[in-house]
Amino acid sequence: MTQAWRGVAAEDLDTIDTTTGLRLAARSHRLLGSLLRPQLRRVSVALGLLVVGQVALLAGPLLIAAAVDRGIPAALAGRPSPLVWCVAGYAVTGTADALTVGVFLRLSGRIGADVLIDLRERVFAHVQRLPLAFHERYTSGQVISRLTSDLDALQELLDEGLDGFFVSLLSIVGIGVMLLVLDAPLGLVALAGFIPLGLLTRGYLRRSRHTYRSTRTRIARVIVQFVETMNGIRAVQAFRRERRNSSIMNGLGDAFADADTEALRLIARFTAAVRLVAAASVAATLLLGGLRVLEGSLTLGVLTAFVLYLRLFYDPLDELAMVTNSYSSAAAALEKISGVLDERPCVGDPIQPVALPVPVCGEVVFDRVRFSYGGPEVLPQLDLVIPAGQTVALVGATGAGKSTVAKLLARFYDPVAGAIRLDGVDLRSVADVDLRRAVVMVTQESFLFSGSVADNIALGGVVGSGRPASRSDVVAAARAVGADEFISALPEGYDTDVRKRGARLSAGQRQLVSFARALLADPAVLVLDEATSSLDIPSEQAVQAALATVLAGRTALVIAHRLSTVLVADRVLVLVDGIVIEDGPPAQLITTTGAFADLHTAWRTALA
Repeated sequence: MTQAWRGVAAEDLDTIDTTTGLRLAARSHRLLGSLLRPQLRRVSVALGLLVVGQVALLAGPLLIAAAVDRGIPAALAGRPSPLVWCVAGYAVTGTADALTVGVFLRLSGRIGADVLIDLRERVFAHVQRLPLAFHERYTSGQVISRLTSDLDALQELLDEGLDGFFVSLLSIVGIGVMLLVLDAPLGLVALAGFIPLGLLTRGYLRRSRHTYRSTRTRIARVIVQFVETMNGIRAVQAFRRERRNSSIMNGLGDAFADADTEALRLIARFTAAVRLVAAASVAATLLLGGLRVLEGSLTLGVLTAFVLYLRLFYDPLDELAMVTNSYSSAAAALEKISGVLDERPCVGDPIQPVALPVPVCGEVVFDRVRFSYGGPEVLPQLDLVIPAGQTVALVGATGAGKSTVAKLLARFYDPVAGAIRLDGVDLRSVADVDLRRAVVMVTQESFLFSGSVADNIALGGVVGSGRPASRSDVVAAARAVGADEFISALPEGYDTDVRKRGARLSAGQRQLVSFARALLADPAVLVLDEATSSLDIPSEQAVQAALATVLAGRTALVIAHRLSTVLVADRVLVLVDGIVIEDGPPAQLITTTGAFADLHTAWRTALA
């Protein structure tokens, strides 16, 4: 866990050392290779079309040279056919170039779209599989940044940059060859500009990679701030934090603007240098070529072809400068994306899963379990046996380790030492799909997805039986927990859209829907982590009446501060610093002078 944390944190820094930079680049190249591998056939066809188009394009200046040196003199002598053939050939090559480039652009656009779809699906699916440990340190804003701004940078390269890169590269190589074929000495003069261009490009790539890493990091911080503000908009408005948030956002925006401006300065200087070298090279070629035409060692047609080729030669270099800019931005973005995909689940599926007994009885055993979140141990050593069908309540002060026990049982984390067994099978040996059917957790937040009430309850059917739940199943589960009455009173009943995060329902209503969802899942083990904390008194009474139905026939671990919920348990465990200090039936513990009796007395006093 600690190593993964450091890996992500390093990538969020504006500056990294050379070794780390090489490692990130290699990882990005592996990811890009895996994305392009399924597209190799179409990439080959696209490159073939591009080669055909470039051959047609490069034939044009040769036809013009032939027309100048042979076609026009022949036409003046009364033989127009050579000139006609040169003109016709130029028209054919121009048409061929236009058609092949058009088909290439359509095909390359489809390839780019498929690569982006593949990458987006990979990231989304992978992030869903990553454990809570990842999501608790890698904010939703950072994940959104990976799927938006970083993918946009890659999309810009695939949509425009790669087309320009391949066209420019083939043009430069082809034209370079033609210059040497037409006249080797003059061609060497024209190509001598590649020496300073190579040095300029190398220096630009080194500096731009660092700059674009900074822009990707800083735009991610902008998105994180925006997402955090929107998710907490109620608190923002309630505590008048708008001005403070605006100040933070302005600072982050200015930092991003500074990094982006530096990137623009780099490309501006690089483009200007490329054009300066190109102008000097053309001037030297024209000077030497003109002198050789005057002395008769070079024909006017060949010099004309040289000038036309040089125009075609340095235009792609200008385009290549812009492609290099897009590449640097996309490479930095790909480093970030590959960092997420490189995260490995710390609670992944076992290689050789062990099947749970059928049916699952629900006996839970914590055998010398120790756990920490990377710091001091939260659970020094927990030994606990929960017989099948027993309801156990965990109570204790905040930070005592109650929720940690629940997360370990639901296998959101694995213990550092010891084992947790369900019906004698170590949870680490159980396939995730089997574990999610056997153990269901209802959390305090009672998260609801956008969609109808029925759709949210029906999720339990998918988890429990692996099949979609019917409407009658949904209604039966809602009635069992006392939710049917308020659902039926909604404008569209069970088909009412709960809106974002269930905002259309009250906190208590969301809890009741989550209870119905859990009941429909019909797990052997049910974990309730502060699941009744948001209920008002009437709702709490309804849930208390339904708990007997919900908990019947299954093992349950109940974590609650409300002792009215705890009293329905068969057994109560009092935790202090991850250690069980009291264990027994609630009615028995109340009569003692221990910690649970004190909690019960304090609760009764608060009610009075």
